[in-house]
Amino acid sequence: MLKKITTLLPLLFAFCFCTDLSAQQFTYKPINPAFGGDTFNYQWMLQSAEAQNKFTDPNASRGREDQSDLDSFADGLNRQLLSQLSRSLLQSQFDFNEGLQPGTFSFGNLEVEVLQSLDGLVVNILDTSTGDTTQVVIPNN
Repeated sequence: MLKKITTLLPLLFAFCFCTDLSAQQFTYKPINPAFGGDTFNYQWMLQSAEAQNKFTDPNASRGREDQSDLDSFADGLNRQLLSQLSRSLLQSQFDFNEGLQPGTFSFGNLEVEVLQSLDGLVVNILDTSTGDTTQVVIPNN
């Protein structure tokens, strides 16, 4: 008799709990935006990956805080010379008293197109060596 009760008791509990079970349909939604996930997850995933990255670039250049005073002075002088050179190049190409005039200009690998539009003066810059383009719009006053 005891054997019958011990076998019936687990069956009775299983029957009581199985009647209350219900199922649902599982759907998969990716998290990564590259695979169809929400685009707002991109920044979170990028920051999470960067936080876990323990590698450093051995070819990374030293920051300016690591430079000596002499190196900092040489870099500043180099930037000033390049700025002066680009300024003189622009002044020889354009008459700044009249402003930028529509037309197409070439500076080495750069092709610069200046045109007037309803939005203002549009400057299209094309790097012929790489195919990269940039557009600058100077709005009307």
